[in-house]
Amino acid sequence: MLSLGPRAAAGWVRLQGVRNAAAWLCPPPWLEKSPADAVVFSRPYSSPQKEKPDMSVYPVENVRNFSIIAHVDHGKSTLADRLLEITGTIAKTDQNKQVLDKLQVERERGITVKAQTASLFYNYEGINYLLNLIDTPGHVDFSYEVSRSLSACQGVILVVDANEGIQAQTVANFYLAFEAQLAIIPVINKIDLKNADPERVEKQMEKLFDISKDECIRISAKQGVNVEKVLQKVIEKVPPPSVNIGDPLKALVFDSTFDHYRGVIANIALFGGEVQKGHKIVSAHTKKIYDVNEVGILTPNEQPTHKLYAGQVGYLIAGMKEVTEAQVGDTLYLHKQPVEPLPGFKSAKPMVFAGMYPVDQSEYNNLKSAIEKLTLNDSSVTIHRDSSLALGAGWRLGFLGLLHMDVFNQRLEQEYNASVILTAPTVPYKAVLSSAKLIKEHGKKEITIINPTEFPDKCSVSEYLEPTVLGTIITPDEYIGKILTLCQARRAVQKEMVYIDEHRVMMKYIFPLNEIVVDFYDALKSLSSGYASFDYEDAGYQAADLVKMDILLNGNPVEELGTVVHIDKAYAVGKAMCERLKDVIPRQLFEIAIQAALGNKVIARETVKAYRKNVLAKCYGGDITRKMKLLKRQAEGKKKMRKIGTVEVPKDAFISILKRQSEK
Repeated sequence: MLSLGPRAAAGWVRLQGVRNAAAWLCPPPWLEKSPADAVVFSRPYSSPQKEKPDMSVYPVENVRNFSIIAHVDHGKSTLADRLLEITGTIAKTDQNKQVLDKLQVERERGITVKAQTASLFYNYEGINYLLNLIDTPGHVDFSYEVSRSLSACQGVILVVDANEGIQAQTVANFYLAFEAQLAIIPVINKIDLKNADPERVEKQMEKLFDISKDECIRISAKQGVNVEKVLQKVIEKVPPPSVNIGDPLKALVFDSTFDHYRGVIANIALFGGEVQKGHKIVSAHTKKIYDVNEVGILTPNEQPTHKLYAGQVGYLIAGMKEVTEAQVGDTLYLHKQPVEPLPGFKSAKPMVFAGMYPVDQSEYNNLKSAIEKLTLNDSSVTIHRDSSLALGAGWRLGFLGLLHMDVFNQRLEQEYNASVILTAPTVPYKAVLSSAKLIKEHGKKEITIINPTEFPDKCSVSEYLEPTVLGTIITPDEYIGKILTLCQARRAVQKEMVYIDEHRVMMKYIFPLNEIVVDFYDALKSLSSGYASFDYEDAGYQAADLVKMDILLNGNPVEELGTVVHIDKAYAVGKAMCERLKDVIPRQLFEIAIQAALGNKVIARETVKAYRKNVLAKCYGGDITRKMKLLKRQAEGKKKMRKIGTVEVPKDAFISILKRQSEK
């Protein structure tokens, strides 16, 4: 401790004021007067230290872990804001909007991308409770985040919009919670809207989920109406975690982030024992030993505590410097006290693949580091090294959907300042090999094709398989005709069609994933004036008539532009590709033929005309044979040039063809 006299301290405060004018009005909180009128410097140049809360005063029976689940934009984050205000976790102001949505991309788009945790302290009937809340995303692309969050919970608040009613993602999230055998608290939100119809929503819930009207709580999260009742219901209905403090430490890592100064911050749920600073812990995945530097709870900002106990949810920092060390789904235990690892999580199954390349190859290592750090925070992205003659070294990344891909790209730009080239999305196909030589080479009969360049020839394959999804569409009944036409055009097979009330229909279809991956959702929204909602889940693979389409320039195939298409769609895709190439390939002194071909059969063609000199300029009248002779000589020269000339496709042309077409 360093002490100064009053005059010296006043001088110090003035000096700080030069740097920060606010210091004149408000000296730092760690500047305290001692009894001798001296100033005591307790922790210079650091943030103020709050009193560490004692977590032992919350026994397991007073702990509730719950998630908020709902369709997109039904008010999950707004409800979370009100719960934080009621429990005094954050101050009540008009600025509290999406408090738990910390990422820039979340605030810009108004959606939740990452599940966020917050610990709330609430007194109910004279007993202090610790409520651990997890706010989850609503979009289908982030359902992996939801399933991960539910593993740390014993109950859920199912939020439904009183205006829109049950939507596709509401159904999907309900069944996720139902299969995990969690307590479900149904909440009807936005009752303050003039078009709200809570009675209709209650009937839908009763019909679809078998939830009685009496169980539903009608609230307005925006205005705070009835929100306190939700907290009371959580305490009454959600069971405490079934764990024992006396057991050895067993902690599940359900999320993690990377901090440039402190390394990996792991979000953990304790299923047994306790953990504190100084403990030696071991990762069940890597078997590495770490010293715990800090433990705490999220309120929603990090709040260090002395200890964390079984049943509680918090964060842990243990000097993990490598992004690969904190695997989501890993189990942590005390050194020399091994435990049976927790089952962890089913690894996310990527639905969409896209190539990612640095704009400049000198940025390769920086981009590699950025992707590694971002995949720690978003473990559902899969990575394979890839290289392209046109674009250089890069990666083939697997995403859960198109929005997921957009968000990942945006986060790379915003959080790591990395600019990348992202190629058009593709889906993973499979081929069942018939050639004994190929089976021996690959070591298995069924191979997965992520890159079109690996597509095997028809003669060595018994059948091709394409991925399918079971899609659920919920729509007002006046749009049924248009949506049926759209689904048929996308090669979908109808499985079910049910009226969930007088005006709304739920349709289930088996879709080829390739047909919905790019623009199906946009087309569905525009056909239904924005009222239809769509959700899908994996439905395995089915046999399909697939072909590899090559793009030829003057008869020479261009490897990077080859794609895998269904034979019914080959002509339309080939024609569109040739037209786009015609616009971007620069003209030469000879004619360029751009062709789309299936094997030896050309299905579409565009021609880039040659630059040509006007050889007839010097002929003023005269005999026609003179003109024909000059034109014939020019044509022969062009023909000879075409034989020896090669078409160099510039990098810009490749980028504009391979890049996603944002306007389409």
